[in-house]
Amino acid sequence: MTRPLAIPARLVANATIAVLVFLSGFVLFEPAPSDLLLCLVVAIWAFAGLKLSRPMLPMIALMLAYMAGGLLSFTQLQAFQKPVVYMATTGFLIISSIFFAAVIQVDTERRLKVIERSYIAAAVICALIGILAYFGKMPYASLFTLYDRAKGTFKDPNVFGPFLVLPLVVLTRAVLTDRLSRSFWRMAGILVLLAGIFLSFSRAAWGLAIFALLLVTLLAFLTEPRQSHRLRMLAYILGGLLITALLLALLLSIPVVQDLFAQRFKLVQEYDGGRLGRFERHIIGFFMVQELPFGLGPFEFGKMMGEDEHNMWLKGFTAYGWLGGFSYIVLVIWTLVIATPLVFRNRPWTPFVQSVYAVYLGHLMIHNVIDNDHWRHVFLIYGLLWGLYALEWKTQRMARMRPAAPSPLIFGPVALPRAG
Repeated sequence: MTRPLAIPARLVANATIAVLVFLSGFVLFEPAPSDLLLCLVVAIWAFAGLKLSRPMLPMIALMLAYMAGGLLSFTQLQAFQKPVVYMATTGFLIISSIFFAAVIQVDTERRLKVIERSYIAAAVICALIGILAYFGKMPYASLFTLYDRAKGTFKDPNVFGPFLVLPLVVLTRAVLTDRLSRSFWRMAGILVLLAGIFLSFSRAAWGLAIFALLLVTLLAFLTEPRQSHRLRMLAYILGGLLITALLLALLLSIPVVQDLFAQRFKLVQEYDGGRLGRFERHIIGFFMVQELPFGLGPFEFGKMMGEDEHNMWLKGFTAYGWLGGFSYIVLVIWTLVIATPLVFRNRPWTPFVQSVYAVYLGHLMIHNVIDNDHWRHVFLIYGLLWGLYALEWKTQRMARMRPAAPSPLIFGPVALPRAG
């Protein structure tokens, strides 16, 4: 009797990771489908042997302190129903960071490729939906637009646009360092993602994209040892700028796009610099939280001031109290310290790490004008950076136990064997 073919556990695990990352691009309501699936996956994976390594402990402790601060802020509230859902979503996302940090330490190269491809697929589909909906070329287009802006499969254009930036950066870096003959589909994806980011009319997404693309280009250029490839990169950059300018000219030739662009292109809008505008609310809020160690609780700042914080640093203190606010600041500083060396290591996944790092720094910049504590891709980024740091820490520890030399920088001729 022929035995049925068994599906390898590794294949099931990687497929599960792919589904979780892909579903993170579909957040029309909360909890999102990816949140609910994550709980089931983590429960099963923990039973099967999900391992948390020692280098992950600072991230875990700081995120749990952040969550604890949010729960303590409930003492300032009268009604708990909506904030409970809000804080449960924060809990889901913290679990996602811990989960991704843990799973990429096994079969690292393959799983990072799975995450990269799943994210790109989700972003391209989401961008296409947003573009088609913006021009009214699909059924129920109004579900995927808001305020005459594309929002794709997200609740807000200001989340939709930034979600597309990491795959844009990954694809752009790949084009810069490979032959054009092998980059047709990458360039097609870049054009779709650029159009999606532009039609979100999110100034935060525009700034994030420009900053991250510039930084990843610089990192790729600095870590490329071959002079001929550096010259090729410069030629590609000039060509890319020309194509981007043509794409923008094409979009701006459409009157409705041109009008909204002229409105959104202003650096400071009336609701930014006016009385009780975004920036004045920031000042008032930071003075306010100095006297509120437990914060205000979720949504309370918006009720008091008429608009939400639109500042991640302020949001940390208003919704999560002093404990949460300071925990998040420490988490950011610690993440920068552990992640910066990773971009110069000679590893197969270094191009992806450089892209993730550039986008992470960009998010820290837009923290000043938007609160993104429920952006799923931000928690994925934290998980990736801390997981790769944990892997590097273990690799370096193994190297010190052997007579071999420590891991070289990317300019070195020899790399340590991959872990996982």
